[in-house]
Amino acid sequence: MELSQIAYIYGNIEEEFLDTCRKALEDERVTYIPLARIHAIEEGKYSHLMVSGQLDEVKEAITYAESAGMSIGIVPLPTQKNLMRTFALPSKLEEGIAVAKEKAEKKIDLLFCNDELVLQEVVIGDAPPLDIYDTVLKQQSFFSRIQLFFHTLRKVKRLHHTRVTLTDENEQETKVSAVGLVGVEYQNSTFASKLIASQINAADGKLSLLILAPVSILQYMGYLFRSLVSQWKSDQLPRSVGYMRSSKLEIKTERPLEVLIDSSVPFETPVVLRSTKEDLQLSVGEAFWEKQSKDVTGKNSVKIDHLPRDEESATYLAKAIPLFNHASQEQYASLFSSLREEGRLSSTFMVLLILATMIATFGLFINSSSVVIGAMLLAPLMQPIVSMSMGVLRQDSALELSSVKTIVVGVLSVLLTAALIAWFIPIEKLTTEMSGRLFPTTLDLFIAIASGMAAAYAKSNEKISGSLAGVAIAVALVPPLAVAGVGLGWAQWHMFSSAFLLFLTNLVGIVLAAALTFVVLGYSPLRVAKKGIITWFMIVALVSIPLYSSFEQMKENIAIQKTLANIHFKLNKQEVVLTHIQLIEHSKVLEVRCEVIASGFLSPEEKKLLKEVIEKTIGRKVEVIATFRYKL
Repeated sequence: MELSQIAYIYGNIEEEFLDTCRKALEDERVTYIPLARIHAIEEGKYSHLMVSGQLDEVKEAITYAESAGMSIGIVPLPTQKNLMRTFALPSKLEEGIAVAKEKAEKKIDLLFCNDELVLQEVVIGDAPPLDIYDTVLKQQSFFSRIQLFFHTLRKVKRLHHTRVTLTDENEQETKVSAVGLVGVEYQNSTFASKLIASQINAADGKLSLLILAPVSILQYMGYLFRSLVSQWKSDQLPRSVGYMRSSKLEIKTERPLEVLIDSSVPFETPVVLRSTKEDLQLSVGEAFWEKQSKDVTGKNSVKIDHLPRDEESATYLAKAIPLFNHASQEQYASLFSSLREEGRLSSTFMVLLILATMIATFGLFINSSSVVIGAMLLAPLMQPIVSMSMGVLRQDSALELSSVKTIVVGVLSVLLTAALIAWFIPIEKLTTEMSGRLFPTTLDLFIAIASGMAAAYAKSNEKISGSLAGVAIAVALVPPLAVAGVGLGWAQWHMFSSAFLLFLTNLVGIVLAAALTFVVLGYSPLRVAKKGIITWFMIVALVSIPLYSSFEQMKENIAIQKTLANIHFKLNKQEVVLTHIQLIEHSKVLEVRCEVIASGFLSPEEKKLLKEVIEKTIGRKVEVIATFRYKL
């Protein structure tokens, strides 16, 4: 190329900058033309243009070059960092001039919004943080990113959904509810382009549109935190973001939304976005072409199935974005119908529950964990409990009373069945399967809460409803009731009360946790659910009192066991060590069971002295049951 064929178009820039450019090009023959005279350029006189100016001036020059079929290079101003990032232009002026004066061999697509050229992005409505530049964020400290997170989060109060109709070049219409949209043509380091980097190519004739549509504040917070704070990367779109790829999109909104092109030139919807395929020879940095996706096809693409699209969701979200998800009427009707049916007392329920009780009780007697687990899987007692949680949540007295009736009848049936079996079997032996359900603590409450969450989540999602079997194993309902029934059959009040406390722990934990989970999943507004949730919080708090006492006792017993296990002492001439220590709390006395390893036989006086050492260590009177082993 002969340099006399280059025209340097300059806009409103400082003379010092232009003088520096002239100096860098002093050995070349370049014609300098002010932007105001660009349309007076003689046709065919120049084959390549260079341009410097404000962003709108650069766009004017590019528009002229595109219409005239000329190549063009941009010499960015020092402040035009976003322009440099978009087209991989060097930040050093000399290097930028070297790139700009070379005629481009490849052509790139151009993006237009209502025939207005777009170089960086189109923002429709509110779409934070899709319009934030990732490269700027990387330069900030962790504390600064935290501040940006909370600053962006404060904007959620003014985010409101509106119905959006998108029509592509094939007149295919798509409707969605969204708070904002971002259109991009190039990988410009914004969060929008970062999310779909694998779908962007600057020469495929397609534009990309990101759709921000959070259905809850919690969902939006999660996306913001991953993007702004943790900078977590994933190959999948966030649940609050959708995506469309097309050569043309007509965008209409139910209410007018502000449209910003490259952070300026405000419009209002409706607008038309269109991409012109390989329409401009633009001199860009080598890195620009390196980051173009090679796997992109020429087909349109739509990924919006996870976004709110029905009329009910659009109407609900138009008021304000809720703290939790809002289940659709279809989802609610399906789940509510299922829970209402499962909350009713039926012959099937009773038959399965009694059979499960029989299996569990016999399994307790023969001390078989596998048999007890089988009974857990068979027992249907979880169903009315989850139904009751929905009744509590929705303040539905009919569902609540129906579920309570089923639970009460079921509990009484289990207790009676287990008590009759224990009364008829001529064996009164406390097995480890039984004793393991006699000391509930706050840990059991935590298990019940986690299981209640899992049960509600699995119940609301048909795809994972099979996981309910695992939940039934995790939080045993029938086995502790069966142990309580055995306690009734043996007339042992302590056994009955301890086992029944475990069942109550599981019951209240499941009801509260399932209700909270249904709130999060959007099956009831918080204002309706508040009364029931507060009531069950109080019930859980009351049940937690004896559980906490048991937990403290468990901690104390573990400490005693460690202390006794670390004792190495001599009784007269005998060396003694205690192992396999067990503490069993009876109503009147603490029983210590242990193995005593001694270097020789212990006399009655030495055994008495051993008990005194144990009592002194524990700090209370105990009953010692020891198995003696001797070192040879």
